[in-house]
Amino acid sequence: MSLLVVGLSHRSAPVSVLERASLAADTQIKLLQDTLAAEPAAEAAVLATCNRIELYADVDKFHAGVAELSTLLAQHSGVGLEELTPYLYVHYEDRAVHHLFSVACGLDSMVVGEGQILGQIKDALALGQDLHTAGRLINDLFQQALRVGKRAHSETGIDRAGQSLVTFGLEQLADGAEVEGWAAGKRVLVIGAGSMSSLAATTLARLGVRELVIANRTLERAERLAAVLNEPGGMTVRAVTMASVADELTRADVAVSCTGATGLVLTAESVAAALAVPSAPQTRDDLRAPDGSLVARLAATAARDGRIADRSAGSPARPAIEDTPEERADSELAEGCPVGLDQLHAEDLAQHGAWVDNADRAARRVVVAAGRVTRTARVRLALLDLAMPRDIDGAVHRLAGVRLVDIESLAEASADAPMAADVDQVRGIVSDEVAAFGAAQRAAHITPTVVALRTMAADVVAGEVARLEGRLPDLDDKERAEITQTVRRVVDKLLHAPTVRVKQLASEPGGAGYADALRTLFDLDPETVASVSRADMNDADVKNRGRV
Repeated sequence: MSLLVVGLSHRSAPVSVLERASLAADTQIKLLQDTLAAEPAAEAAVLATCNRIELYADVDKFHAGVAELSTLLAQHSGVGLEELTPYLYVHYEDRAVHHLFSVACGLDSMVVGEGQILGQIKDALALGQDLHTAGRLINDLFQQALRVGKRAHSETGIDRAGQSLVTFGLEQLADGAEVEGWAAGKRVLVIGAGSMSSLAATTLARLGVRELVIANRTLERAERLAAVLNEPGGMTVRAVTMASVADELTRADVAVSCTGATGLVLTAESVAAALAVPSAPQTRDDLRAPDGSLVARLAATAARDGRIADRSAGSPARPAIEDTPEERADSELAEGCPVGLDQLHAEDLAQHGAWVDNADRAARRVVVAAGRVTRTARVRLALLDLAMPRDIDGAVHRLAGVRLVDIESLAEASADAPMAADVDQVRGIVSDEVAAFGAAQRAAHITPTVVALRTMAADVVAGEVARLEGRLPDLDDKERAEITQTVRRVVDKLLHAPTVRVKQLASEPGGAGYADALRTLFDLDPETVASVSRADMNDADVKNRGRV
C-alpha cells in the first residue's frame, strides 16, 4: 500500500487561502483526471469541503508523488505553488489512513463531532467511482472510513462534543440565547438547495421558525426541498428563484446562504438596500434627544442659562443672550463644560458620537450609567454564510442592525470549544481501525501471489495426471479420479501451512517483503501475479460501486 494524501484545511491555512483555493465541481473532475494521467498515481479521490481540500492517491514513489500532487492542487486551485506550499500537509500510508478515519469521525472538523463530513466523504467516493479513478485501495479506504465514522457516532457520545456546522453557526447568531427560543417566530431565507443548505433548512424547520423561504438557481430543486419540509398546519414554506432574493431579504429576520457561486450572492449594498425602510415624517418630539442623554442635558443647561430658548410645552420663548467670543471663552474656562463633557473619557465621547451618527432611535439605545455611556444594538438581520468561497460580503458587519457569522468567525469561535470526554474513546476506535485496515491491506497485497502459487500447483497436478494417463491407459474412471484427488490433497497439505503463515506475516508491519520472497522461492511469473491483481481490482470495483 502506498497511499498518499496532500491537502490543506482550516487547521493549516487561514480562511482567506481556503476561500481562494476552493474547487468547483468541474474543477474537481479535471483534477482527478489529471492526477491519474500523472506518472506516480494509479488511482485517486478528492475530498473538497468548505474547510478542507485533500487529494488522495495510490502512488509508487513518495517524493515524486508529493511533488506531483502539490503541483496539481496549485494548478487547479488557482493559488500559486509557492504561496500554497506553506499551508499544505502530507500524510503517507498508515498516517494517511489515520487522517481520513479521524476526518470521518469528526475529530478534524471545525466543530468536533459534526456528522456532515460523512456525506461529503460519500460524495467524494461516488465521484471517484463515476470517473473510474477510484480503484481497490481508494474504494476500500473510503468505504472503511464511512464505517468507522458511523461506528464512532453510534458507539460513543462524540455527537455531544459538537454539533453540525449549521447548529454551531445558529448558536453564534443567537449570541448566548437559547437557539430554539431565538429562532421561534422568525422569518428565514435559505439561499441554495444543496446538502448544507438543506441541512440548514431542516434544522431551522425543527427549531420552529414562522416562515421559511428557499431560494435556488433551479426552482424545481428548491420546490422539492420545500415540499419535504411543508407539513400541514406547520410553518409556511415557499420556494423562489434567485431573482426574488432581494425582495425576500426585506422581509427576512435571518438569512442562511451556502451556494456554489464563484462571486458574492449578497453584497453589502444589497443588504443595505434591503434594510432601508422609508421613514415617517418627523414630528417635533422625534427630533428631541432621549431624556438623560448628553444632548438633552446640554440643551437643558443651555436653556436654563438663556443660551437657547426652552421649547418645552407651556414654556414661553425667551430671547437668547448674545455673548461676545471673549466672554464665552472666559465663562467656559471658569466654569468648565456646563453638562460635564470635560469630565468624560475620550471613548465615552466616541460612543456619543456614534449615537449622533445614527438617527435610528429604534435600533440604538443610549444608556447613561455611573457617568459612562454604553450602546446596545438591536439585530435587524442575522446572516449565516456557510459557503466557501463566501456568499456574503464581509463588509455587511459594518451595517447597523446586521450580525454576520461566516466560516472565518466560526473557526475563531470553535478554537476554544471544549473537547468532550468521548473524544478519547473515538481516538481509540480510530487507532484500532487503522491497525485492522493496514493488516487487511497487507494481507490483500500478498493474496495475488498466493493465488498465483496455487494456480501453478494446480497446473503441475493436471500435467502429472495427464502424463500418468499416458503411461497407464487401462485405468478406469474411478481409479483415475482417486489418483487425481490424492495428488491434489498432497499438494494442498504441503501448501496450506506456508500460505496461511505467509498471510499472517504479511499482515504485520513490515511484512510487505514476504510476497516478493514467495515469488522468488517458487519462481512465479510476475505477469501471472499481475493478472490476478488486475482481476481482483476489477471485481472489487464492480462490488463496491453499489455500496456507497
